[in-house]
Amino acid sequence: MGATTPISGTLSADLRTATREVHERAHHSVYMSALVDGSLPLDAYTLLAEQYSAIYTALEAASDAMAGDPLGGRFVIDELRRVPALHDDLDALGSGVPRILPATDRYVARLRTAAADPERYLAHHYVRYLGDLAGGQVLCRQLNSTYDLSDGGARFYDFTALGPVPPFRARYRELIDTAPWAPGARERIIDEAVHAFELNIAVLDEMATEVGLEQPLAS
Repeated sequence: MGATTPISGTLSADLRTATREVHERAHHSVYMSALVDGSLPLDAYTLLAEQYSAIYTALEAASDAMAGDPLGGRFVIDELRRVPALHDDLDALGSGVPRILPATDRYVARLRTAAADPERYLAHHYVRYLGDLAGGQVLCRQLNSTYDLSDGGARFYDFTALGPVPPFRARYRELIDTAPWAPGARERIIDEAVHAFELNIAVLDEMATEVGLEQPLAS
């Protein structure tokens, strides 16, 4: 799998450019579009939280493994951790044994390989957490409006521990751009980030099928 965009700017800028198309595909997936529109039952949203519980458990286990790494350790930021909030959300949503889909299992398997590789770790860290920060607040308001989650169920989207999001995102981009990556690392990080989005899209597509949404015909 080769890099999807020329390497021409800072790593953070190239990451954003290279992942723009797959990010849009994820954002406009059948499942996510229905969730944003408020047209899914609560159980369909609970299914998403269940997939996230597996995904973030694997990612945050990789963070634990990376804590002492001179490169990967830069991105181990405890205020970003989502697993405790997800556990609270699943309790509030009445989830019993989480229903983990095959596409999620494949995503988790890839995330587990990130524990020994700071380049792969950054790619998955960037895709998940920066994506949550970018669209999570809007989605949280929609979820509260659709499902009345005043008693819990959307703590996953609460990043108040970070403080204001724009300064944090600027600091995060600076961490990416000033890290002493080895030659060739930039291309590997970008390729892995694109692959991470593809894994995420596969989960969203499988959830759409699971909750009975009609998938668009391939063009």
